[in-house]
Amino acid sequence: MTIDISFEVFKALTALRENESVTYDHVLRKLLRLERASEKPAIEQSSPNGAWIAKGVVFPGGTLFRATHKGKTYTGTVEDGALRVDGRSYSSPSQAAVAITGNSVNGWIFWECKLPGQSGWQMLKTLRKKV
Repeated sequence: MTIDISFEVFKALTALRENESVTYDHVLRKLLRLERASEKPAIEQSSPNGAWIAKGVVFPGGTLFRATHKGKTYTGTVEDGALRVDGRSYSSPSQAAVAITGNSVNGWIFWECKLPGQSGWQMLKTLRKKV
C-alpha cells in the first residue's frame, strides 16, 4: 500500500523517528494513538565479543567507519556493541550520521566501513541483506 504525502510531512515524520529501527508505521501509530502492531521492529543489538549487529549486519569489534561531510572526514569504531564517533555511542548508522550533519540522513549510504582483517573500504549499504 502506498500513501502520497508532501515532502514537508515526510520530513516531519522522519524527524520523529528516534533511530533507524523505528518505522514510519510506528511513528504514525504513536501519533494516532493506535496499538502497536504485533510485529517486533528490527532492533540494534550487541554481542558479547564487542560486535554490533544493525539491521542483521554483524560489525565485529574494531570495525572502522568513515564518512566525509562538507570536506571533513569523520571516523568511528565499533566498540562494546555500538558505533563510537567522537567519544559518543550510537545505536544506528543513521543516528551517528544525523549527529554529524544535523539533518535526517540514511547512515547506510553516508558511511563506509573497513572490517577487521580486510584491506578495503566498502559502503554499508552493500552489506545489508536484500529483503
